Amino acid sequence: MDYIVVIHTSEEGGYWGEIPALPGCYIQGDTIDDLLSDARPAIESHIEALIEDGQDVPDEPIVVASVRLPEPMHA
Repeated sequence: MDYIVVIHTSEEGGYWGEIPALPGCYIQGDTIDDLLSDARPAIESHIEALIEDGQDVPDEPIVVASVRLPEPMHA
């Protein structure tokens, strides 16, 4: 199964990521490459913890879309 990773810039430096299909699953790294290399073990660990706790592993599809505005909005 493929999982979407949403990557954010961290205020402290580096990056943090979240897996929308797995609420509570977060990753961090100094670089985007570091974050992505840690994503698979983080996802696997999160799923293992859900199973050990007797919780269902979400399998709902996530839809990713973008919305383009015609021109930049100014305040």
